Amino acid sequence: MATAFIPSKMKAFVYSENGNPADVLKLKTDIAVPELEEDQVLVKVVAAALNPIDFKKMLGLKTTVPTVPGFDVAGVVVKLGSKVENFKEGDEVFGFIDIQKSLQDPKVSGTLAEYTAIEEKLLAPKPKDLSFAEAAGLPLAIETAYEGLERIGLSTGESILVLGGAGGVGSLVIQLAKNAFGASKVAATSSTGKLDLLKKLGADLVIDYTKENYEDLPEKFDVAYDTVRESDRALKAVKEEGRVLTIIGTPTPPAIPFSVTSNGSILEKLIPHLESGEVKPVLDPKGPFPFSQTVEALSYLQTQRATGKVVIYPIP
Repeated sequence: MATAFIPSKMKAFVYSENGNPADVLKLKTDIAVPELEEDQVLVKVVAAALNPIDFKKMLGLKTTVPTVPGFDVAGVVVKLGSKVENFKEGDEVFGFIDIQKSLQDPKVSGTLAEYTAIEEKLLAPKPKDLSFAEAAGLPLAIETAYEGLERIGLSTGESILVLGGAGGVGSLVIQLAKNAFGASKVAATSSTGKLDLLKKLGADLVIDYTKENYEDLPEKFDVAYDTVRESDRALKAVKEEGRVLTIIGTPTPPAIPFSVTSNGSILEKLIPHLESGEVKPVLDPKGPFPFSQTVEALSYLQTQRATGKVVIYPIP
């Protein structure tokens, strides 16, 4: 395969000061294409997904400027670092940039750009039957869902309550709990208009949080997976020896907090579930948003009304 032409400059969204995305995020056309470290590959970005941490960083969460935001990526490998062993030019990949590294290292460049540099250990081969847009919507959310279920120790035959079942992480927790962990019963909460989606994803019990308090149900659950910062209420919804895991904020003890670590081997482990159709990406029906509408897409994500993942495609 001929080596891909790689320009020295690229289009990328950049913010040079903290603030609301609508005010500070700008499209630039002269950003330097990232230099590779020896364990990295250069990916031509085809699609990228948005996450709440993108606007939280912009608003001032432990960030340095100027910064190219974005973590999730699906694209094509176009250049290899000197110690890369598992990929070659032309490979279609997906994964997400290490969040902790990006908070600590101002040189880390995000995925809302034509090219991004990312460690090979954070990537996996893109599932063949998924589009780039679908694949981009998975990495951070599915790793959070899977590792969180492992951390809380969901076992075959146990019941689980998923708070925020229509969100990017929650929609995957429902599917993984049912199809990968063998949960006996999956309950999930959402607003009225998203209840049908929860049923399609495999939820056995759907709860409209606008009409009923899940903690008042007579039935109690073995595990609660909290994606909406309601650990205090979740603790009332589990059995006496039940467990609660939360992925946002500081939970009420004995609920435990969880933060994902980027790991391409987790994605590889989950590829069979994705290729069999047992687990499907859920993309917000308003998208995908073209690259030019990235600011509008981030503003939409901030409303907390998105269903599943908000994806930017195509790039550029």
